[in-house]
Amino acid sequence: MAESKGFGPESDAVRTHLEIMQGVVSRMGDNSRTCKIGAITLVAAVLFLSARSDEANVALVALAPAALFWVLDAYYLSLERAFRASYDAFVAKVHGGSLDVRDLYGVRPSGSVVRGFFWAVFGSFSVSPFYLMVAGTVGLAWMAVGG
Repeated sequence: MAESKGFGPESDAVRTHLEIMQGVVSRMGDNSRTCKIGAITLVAAVLFLSARSDEANVALVALAPAALFWVLDAYYLSLERAFRASYDAFVAKVHGGSLDVRDLYGVRPSGSVVRGFFWAVFGSFSVSPFYLMVAGTVGLAWMAVGG
């Protein structure tokens, strides 16, 4: 096992590694935000078409993209949490003096994203209320058009 000498908090290699991990976490957050924007855009477009066609059942088609974006949003948020856990573990190794040279070259999420984080995130406060509100809006639009 390689020594951790020279790889303290002030090391350029450690700083670069942490910057890369922070960039990944930021991208996952941006992807989650983009999912919400995409869901609103597609649902609004489908609801507009439903209102224009006077076909109430067309509004229910909006539930499909909303559900898909819900899953994708939860996936991105679970990846973000996994990368933050990996970031925290890396920082703990740096401060504990147990950092190995090989730790600097791996940027991976911590644990299993699907088993460890996804299901907890799927029903979390930052994801489920938004998509439940979108589904509720679809239901109201369906009833308003004549469902």
